[in-house]
Amino acid sequence: MALPSPHLPAAVLRPVRGHHAFEACVEQLATAIRLGVYPRGTTLPAERDLAELLGVSRATLREAMAALRQAGLVETTRGRSGGTVVTLKPGTPSARAAARITDDRRRDWLDSLDYRRIVEPGAAELAASRPLDDVRRQQLEQAHTEVAAADKPAAHRQADSRFHLTIAALTDSPRTVEAVTSVQSVLHEMLLAIPVLGTNIAHSDRQHARLVNAILAGKPDRARKVMQEHCDDTAALLRGLVG
Repeated sequence: MALPSPHLPAAVLRPVRGHHAFEACVEQLATAIRLGVYPRGTTLPAERDLAELLGVSRATLREAMAALRQAGLVETTRGRSGGTVVTLKPGTPSARAAARITDDRRRDWLDSLDYRRIVEPGAAELAASRPLDDVRRQQLEQAHTEVAAADKPAAHRQADSRFHLTIAALTDSPRTVEAVTSVQSVLHEMLLAIPVLGTNIAHSDRQHARLVNAILAGKPDRARKVMQEHCDDTAALLRGLVG
C-alpha cells in the first residue's frame, strides 16, 4: 500500500485565505487526495494537525471533512484505532456521477468556471448601475425570496439559477443574459455531480442577501465584489470535488 510522502502535505496544503474557509478547505483537501498526496488506504493526519496546517478552526475542518465523506473521498471511524481513511469510493449518486466525468467534460466545466468569474460579476455591477423601477426591484426581491425559501435540492438549484438570471435581466443587455444563461447551464450540471452541502448553501444565501442589497442600493463596485466572492467560493468547492 502506498504511503503519504512526508514532505508533500506541508508543500501542498497551506493556510486558507479568503472570506470563507469551508470551500477553500474542501478544495485543498480534495485536490490533495485526488493527486495522491494522500493515497487510497492511507489515514489523514489528526484533526488538530490538519486544522493547524490549513489555518482554520477545528469546527470548519469538521465541516470540510463531512463534505469529503459525502463525496466518497474518505471514511471516518471512531475509537482508539480510528481515523479518517482515504477511500475514493463514491457512495452517493452525485459522487458516482462525478467519478464518471470524462476528461474533456471536466476541462470544459473548469473553463466555464473561469468564464463565469468574468461574466457574472460584470453582470451584477451593470445591474447595480441601472435605474430600477418598483417592478424590477420587486422581481429581484422575489427571486431572492424564492431561492432562500427553497427546501429541496432540485428546487434550490432552479431557484438559484432564476436568481442569477434575474440579475442578468436587470442589465437590459441581451448578450449579458445569453452569457449568464450559458454559464448557469453548465453550473447546473456541475452541481448535480456533487453532494448538497448545507454549509455552502448557508454561505451562498448570505452572499445573495448582500448582493441584493448592493444592487438595490445602486452600488456597482460592491455588487461586483460580492458576486466575485460568490463565484470564487462555488468554484473552489467544485474544483475540489470534481476537479
